[in-house]
Amino acid sequence: MKYVDEYRDAALVRKLAEAIARAATRPWTVMEICGGQTHAIVKFGLDDLLPPTLTLVHGPGCPVCVTSAELIDQAVELALRHRAILCSFGDMLRVPGNGIDLLTAKARGGDVRIVYSPLDAVKIAQENPLREVVFFAVGFETTAPANALSVLLAEREGVANYSILTSHVLVPPAMRAILGSVDNHVQGFLAAGHVCTIMGTGEYGPIARDYRTPIIITGFEPVDILEGLLLCVQQLESGRAEVENAYARAVKAEGNAHARRFVEQVFEIADRDWRGIGVIPRSGLSVRPAYAKFDANHRFHLSRTMGSSNTECISGQIMRGVKKPHHCPAFGTRCTPEQPLGAPMVSSEGACAAYYRYRARGAGAE
Repeated sequence: MKYVDEYRDAALVRKLAEAIARAATRPWTVMEICGGQTHAIVKFGLDDLLPPTLTLVHGPGCPVCVTSAELIDQAVELALRHRAILCSFGDMLRVPGNGIDLLTAKARGGDVRIVYSPLDAVKIAQENPLREVVFFAVGFETTAPANALSVLLAEREGVANYSILTSHVLVPPAMRAILGSVDNHVQGFLAAGHVCTIMGTGEYGPIARDYRTPIIITGFEPVDILEGLLLCVQQLESGRAEVENAYARAVKAEGNAHARRFVEQVFEIADRDWRGIGVIPRSGLSVRPAYAKFDANHRFHLSRTMGSSNTECISGQIMRGVKKPHHCPAFGTRCTPEQPLGAPMVSSEGACAAYYRYRARGAGAE
């Protein structure tokens, strides 16, 4: 299959791993931002092919994982107190809030529905004109265009009972927050290709320059990831800190102008609370005042709940690259996909879920 099989070529993977081993003469720590990349690394055992001088750590690029407990609480409030039809992607239902999760809310009579697109939620609103319908709009820059389009569609079609609960986060501010933290160990980044497909590459140059950190934009298959790592190691070894696009088959420097226009029309930059990390200034998207009638927070005046759902969960340290999932004492025992303490054990892109699914407890421990 074009663009899949050739990027899983075992001989090429081994060749790239050998090239990385030759290039990495000193210890380096590289973070892959995207949870999809994390799952590919663990699933295919790519980290086991790398030399001991190269350490991979896992970033906050899982939108489910960084959605605050407060937003989960608000989604539950919409379903139970306001009796709205709450539409969501399936991986949000088991994420714990400060109180209960959405699956429990559904069991208690809340009308919580799994959808595969925000446009499905607009259709549900059209079919239920006497009910309020809210879509839980979670994601990075990648999903923002579709969520913006759902608002524009609802406006065009006069769907007055539709709104979105927004939990959009942005990658570049999170990278700056990681690099600027006192416990940072990250020396290079693999940036998420799908985000750059939408937003382009322009935001990454200043980060590479300001923090002297190479950033390689890459994809999600084994060859993609190892090619990105090789470029990153070569930059680190030579003392360079530049942005390189290793995913040119999908990413253009300017990104997708049409998608960006929809996002900018509906959303504006805002501060965002990242679960386990804290508030990062100008790291999220909120609905512009011009579209306030489609903003669930504005429409329902939702409650504010602060704090973390579980102090035992170390997901913040995992998503900042300070620790790995198997460093958590609760991993695989008190924290499992069936009884999660934190979102990274629930999400299909969560680092803890990847370790739990693809390797035994403690595998790869230093």
